[in-house]
Amino acid sequence: MDIRAPEQQYNPYRVYTREEWSRLRDDTPMTLEPGEFDRLRSLHDRLDLQEVEDIYLPLSRLLSIYVDAMQRLYYAERQFLNIRDRKVPYIIGVAGSVAVGKSTTARVLQALLARWSPRPKVELITTDGFLYPNAVLERQGIMQKKGFPESYDLPLLLSFLSDIKSGRRNVRAPVYSHLTYDIVPGQWAEVDQPDILIVEGVNVLQTGKLPRDGKAVPVVSDFFDFSVYIDADEAALRQWYIKRFLALRDTAFTNPKSYFNRYALLSDEEATATAIAIWERTNLANLEDNILPTRPRATLILKKGADHTVESVALRRL
Repeated sequence: MDIRAPEQQYNPYRVYTREEWSRLRDDTPMTLEPGEFDRLRSLHDRLDLQEVEDIYLPLSRLLSIYVDAMQRLYYAERQFLNIRDRKVPYIIGVAGSVAVGKSTTARVLQALLARWSPRPKVELITTDGFLYPNAVLERQGIMQKKGFPESYDLPLLLSFLSDIKSGRRNVRAPVYSHLTYDIVPGQWAEVDQPDILIVEGVNVLQTGKLPRDGKAVPVVSDFFDFSVYIDADEAALRQWYIKRFLALRDTAFTNPKSYFNRYALLSDEEATATAIAIWERTNLANLEDNILPTRPRATLILKKGADHTVESVALRRL
């Protein structure tokens, strides 16, 4: 992970080896049960007791410090302004490439944070639900760019986050089906005043072009209090994507209702060639043009090795 500036004194991050980071766990208790790892882990991702102890428990401890400090600042500001606002949730963004393991990280964080004392309400939303429906993508000629910034209903996502940050109740988000590869018509997920909200998606750290007139142009990360970028070399990401594609060919793709059912009967060679073509045409292009450039905007970067375990952690300096 090359995030160092030309001169070390200008590096905005403190970089820790896995061993150094693991020691920061201190006395943070393990609250996950052994049987939970399979439920939290995405297909072919790496999650075991050691990974949680070395990486996620120190991160949970760090987040508890950040959340506590933000809450104290919030109450102090309310006193200063003499106002009575609704509860304002702490929002954590999780970003990174397709196949890097964002969903696993988001679910593990949700499980760990929900077991802090006194049991905060922790919700998880993925930005998949804010993709335009396939019919819209087809009409606009960008179906091959699904997952690129332009494929999301950004005004709807910004409205959702604004409502959440304003403390509104029962804020609705669209529901996405990975089986049909499309938005589910008429279905909604409701988020009701969480203490912590985790927002996971490939492009949640995207920025827009700055206007020449200085008018406000909100972006998704404006609503984040903390952000995590999960990083890995392109060769590893490519291999993980191919491996996942082959596994899905033998499982989810066999469902007649699956959008990708046409790939279920491909041979290993055909499936591998198809996965590589999709990776290079869509996912690699999205990574290079849109996702990777946002990495320096994250509060914390988890760098994974080829075996899917986190090798180093970079934390932005305060």
